[in-house]
Amino acid sequence: MRNRRVNILSGGGGSRSTGKSCALDTNVILNLIQDLTNVTVKKNCHREGVSPWRSRQKSSVLDWIATRSTTARNDAGGRAGFLFGWSLKSHVQPLWMALSAFTMAEILLSLTIIGVVAAITLPSLTGNINERTWNTQRKALYARMSQAVALMPALNGYGVLKEETDSAGSTSIVDTAAETFVTAGLSKVLKINNICDNEHLADCGIPKTFINLKGSKVDVPEDLVALNSFFTSGSMINGDFFISYSQQNTKAVAFETVNGESLITYYNPKCRYRVDRSSAGFSQPDMCANFIYDLNGTKGPNTVGKDVGFITVMYPADSSVFMPMPYTKTAGYATSKNANKLCQTIFGDDARLPNRNELAAVAFNSLLTGEYSANDSYWTSTPTGAFNNKGYYVYNIKSGLYRTDYGPDTPIPIICIKK
Repeated sequence: MRNRRVNILSGGGGSRSTGKSCALDTNVILNLIQDLTNVTVKKNCHREGVSPWRSRQKSSVLDWIATRSTTARNDAGGRAGFLFGWSLKSHVQPLWMALSAFTMAEILLSLTIIGVVAAITLPSLTGNINERTWNTQRKALYARMSQAVALMPALNGYGVLKEETDSAGSTSIVDTAAETFVTAGLSKVLKINNICDNEHLADCGIPKTFINLKGSKVDVPEDLVALNSFFTSGSMINGDFFISYSQQNTKAVAFETVNGESLITYYNPKCRYRVDRSSAGFSQPDMCANFIYDLNGTKGPNTVGKDVGFITVMYPADSSVFMPMPYTKTAGYATSKNANKLCQTIFGDDARLPNRNELAAVAFNSLLTGEYSANDSYWTSTPTGAFNNKGYYVYNIKSGLYRTDYGPDTPIPIICIKK
């Protein structure tokens, strides 16, 4: 269809050049209707000194044409309306509205898409926010615990652990070790709101169960032996915790910090400092205190790696505090030379090989981390501390034994932790 230029002459004023009144006849209206989509509008007249092009900036071309057609019809005595029974505006405006409005189906479809996208993205977004919050809290708790332990003169010797016999001849163990360690020792260097004995752990926000790294629900251990129940029966001496080292079981106590964290405490009053750390030996005597923390108390998710974790303190003097966060699976076999590289290959740049004490902490808290092997496999700990230039440290996670009789080129399973 040819493009056609139409001169629209409106009334209400005279042409600046001729002063004549402008009007629109029936033929012009017909041409507008027929060639609506190809009309080129040219304004030759003005009304009351206001340029119609200025007013058209606030309305569409179609509305402007429709308005002019109605004006022309009125000026012509209603001839267009009489002949055709409708005006251009009455036809154009519904068409314009149909082209610009949304149908109910389109609105419902849009809302459905928005809902699906929100359902997919919101949990991930919320999870990321929670992860950042927990990481921040975890680092802050580690800093405060490290400072507190550094201020304590010594970590062993708190409380009593002895047998008592009553008048009826019944023997029982008097256990005030962990409770005294918290009340007389830790509370002096750490701001604590509430301390709960072994019978009232829940009063300090300790949940009854946790979800460990393997996804299994486990009961909160209430004493030192229950915490370390992963050790094989052959490694126990009459139910004692340590191998070749007499130590009776101690009950756990709990406390709440002023920052809202809940911690359950497992204490070894006879922990010792090993002078020769390059030799083989068991790790259990080195552990003085172990804490399971929950960053938000009984609130969910109560899951290790999220709001739940553990802190292990080694050696009574010159103590070291460890808070390893292991990955949920082993990385495979590696030599001491390429163990760190394998960790990063499997888990990313934030993964690394734990040192010997960090791996011992993982072993102490195996209820939370989950057992990594059903047999007595050895796990690389750290490629340092060679014993008599013979090999590198290897840790038996089932017995707690440090070994130094493996060479650096021996492939051994490894556990990786987060930096």
